[in-house]
Amino acid sequence: MDYYEILGVGKNATKDEIKSAFRKKARQLHPDVNKAPDAEERFKELGKAYETLSDDEKRQLYDRYGEDGLKNAGYSQGPFDFGFGGINDIFEAFFGGSMGGFSSGRNDPNAPISGDDLRMDIQIDFMEAVFGVEKEIKIRHLEECEECHGTGKDKNAKDTVCKTCKGHGRVQQNTRTILGNFTSVTTCPACGGSGIDPSANCKQCKGRGAVQKEKTVKIKIPKGVDSGSRIRLSNEGNAGKNGGRAGDMYIVLYVKESKEFIRDGVDIHTVLEISMPQAVLGDEVTVNTVDGEEKIHIPQGIDNLAKLLIKGKGVPYLGKEGQRGNHYVTIKIKTPKKLSKEEEKLYRELFELEKNEKKSGIMEKVKTAFK
Repeated sequence: MDYYEILGVGKNATKDEIKSAFRKKARQLHPDVNKAPDAEERFKELGKAYETLSDDEKRQLYDRYGEDGLKNAGYSQGPFDFGFGGINDIFEAFFGGSMGGFSSGRNDPNAPISGDDLRMDIQIDFMEAVFGVEKEIKIRHLEECEECHGTGKDKNAKDTVCKTCKGHGRVQQNTRTILGNFTSVTTCPACGGSGIDPSANCKQCKGRGAVQKEKTVKIKIPKGVDSGSRIRLSNEGNAGKNGGRAGDMYIVLYVKESKEFIRDGVDIHTVLEISMPQAVLGDEVTVNTVDGEEKIHIPQGIDNLAKLLIKGKGVPYLGKEGQRGNHYVTIKIKTPKKLSKEEEKLYRELFELEKNEKKSGIMEKVKTAFK
């Protein structure tokens, strides 16, 4: 399927245009309005398309690689719920209520609710990115409340049902308009959608079912990562509710630049300055690589900005053991700014010799032409 086609927008559509298109089509496709057998499925596809194209990172991946690119980057492609819940909750998030009270699993305040995924950005050194490293990091997330075991209810309370919504977590309101009766279902203002009477909330977590905690975890950063690489820590996101699974924590890596090495994918580049005599006569020199010092041969008569290859001394391919990029050394020939008297004398002799050779060559060409 084509997400742009589903939303009815062009590939250059702005975020506002994408949002506007979603709102328009969501009203048309909501199963309480559209009685077609495939309305619910089409509504979910619409939600998937909007969630992808409204996120800059996901949209860039989709534009380049399609749905496979999203899957390979770790983005789930189904079941799809925006992080809100069922399709009624998607509609409510945009329009402030449900059309006709379409039912979803979230209408039951005791239904399991998955925890939110979290993101944490960390910076690592250039060499840590090349060769991998194990780090200890501190993460903050919501953990299930030990007092109420995630229910949000005071274990000693006798009557825990919210009196306003009768434990449903939602309240229904009927409005009469010139087009007929319109029913909207919104979150209960008394209990905030939990279905629990505020007086019966757990004292430890204040009825949330989870408490904020900090913990230290070890993460293994593999060889060859780069800025933007992600590491997924399963179940280290926020705790779920009513037995729902915890979300995941995504560690996004940013690599510090090296003062010596320039990285281009899996290849590494450095610049080596050599003297004029070295360029003319050639030489054996030592250069630094990520593995340490390496000897290379400079051939006679090398040109300025020529590149020399050191094979297999680049960055390891991510996830491919034993395979590495290359190291390229760009030669920069230094022109001396100050010369000793002896050096100047030698350069003048060389200059005169070269000039005489050119004159001699021209005279030979003239003689040949008149023979």
